[in-house]
Amino acid sequence: MSPAVAGAAAAGAQLGGEPASADVRLVADWAFRSGDHGNRAVVVVDKKEAKVFVFDRQGRLQSAAPALLGSARGDHTVPGVGDKPLAQVLPAERTTPAGRFVAEPGVNAQGEDVVWVDYGAAVSMHRVRANVRSERRLERLASPTPRDNRISFGCINLPVSFYEKVLRPTVASVGAVIYVLPETQPVARFFGASDTPPTAGHARVRQGQRAGDDAALERRP
Repeated sequence: MSPAVAGAAAAGAQLGGEPASADVRLVADWAFRSGDHGNRAVVVVDKKEAKVFVFDRQGRLQSAAPALLGSARGDHTVPGVGDKPLAQVLPAERTTPAGRFVAEPGVNAQGEDVVWVDYGAAVSMHRVRANVRSERRLERLASPTPRDNRISFGCINLPVSFYEKVLRPTVASVGAVIYVLPETQPVARFFGASDTPPTAGHARVRQGQRAGDDAALERRP
């Protein structure tokens, strides 16, 4: 274990004065103490609070920001939803899946750079798109409550500055493991967050960079 990783394991996650739920503190601290992050940065997505945290490899919080998430409550992806035309994605299928994912820098079918969370389900982290005025996505991000942050088809929408200055450069430089916290079951049990890494049953990890022109890549905005 390198000195940097050993130091992170000893210190755990360092949130400083940033407000965070007990679940965020639990998973972030465990990711570093157990070494599950594999000497990569750590991104924690708190769906209940609609908030994203980015830590460097040593466990230091770089920044946190609000996020827009899938409009449907749930922690699993409906099989085949990533291959559906957008108009055929039912309201109940618009979930942001929970799990442990290896971040994948890539592009969508429109040529926009994104960070893939689950490529097969067409779920990514990207800049908020305020294309449909009635959805009020910018206003939802700016509101003081997470209650109106459930609007997307499953992707994680982020403030432009946070995406471009924090998330994207972090993933590009050192890689990242993304932990999307569940909202329908206990977090510790879901990840196996104790002294050992999560089992394969708790994690859907997609490794390697993938990009292309598959129509599914532009869905789930």
